[in-house]
Amino acid sequence: MITSTFHWSCKPTWRKSAKNTMWCVIGCAIGDFGTIFFFQLTQIPLPVIAIMILAIINGLLTSITLETFILIRQNFKFVKALKTACGMSFISMVSMEISMNLTDYYLTGGAQLTYWVVPIMLVIGFLTPWPYNYWRLKKFGLECH
Repeated sequence: MITSTFHWSCKPTWRKSAKNTMWCVIGCAIGDFGTIFFFQLTQIPLPVIAIMILAIINGLLTSITLETFILIRQNFKFVKALKTACGMSFISMVSMEISMNLTDYYLTGGAQLTYWVVPIMLVIGFLTPWPYNYWRLKKFGLECH
C-alpha cells in the first residue's frame, strides 16, 4: 500500500522500523563478525580488503538466512520467505554491511575485532539503514518481518 503523503514523525513506524533494522543488524553481524574473527584466529595471510569483502558477503548470507527463518515462523512457505528476505531489505543490508566495515577499517585498519570497536560497528550498522527502513515502511508499507 503506497501512501500519498509522507512524513518522518510517525513514532509507531520508527519503532517498527527499528525492530526490523535490529533483526537485520543481528543477522549481518553474525556472518560479518564470524568471518573477521575466523581470520583473526587463523592468521591466514589475506589482504584486509579480501577479508572485508568476505565478511560483507557472509553478513548478507546470514542476514538472509535469519530473515528467512523468521518469515517461516510467521507461516511463510520457504520459497516465498527466501524471496522476501532477499528482495525486501537488500539495500538495507548492503548499506549496513558497508558502513560496519568502513567503521572497522577507519578505527582499526580493518578486519580487527576488538572489545571497543564492536559496539561502535553495531551502532553505525543500525543507524545507517534505519531511515531507509522507516521510509520504505511508511511510504510503501514494505517490511521484511
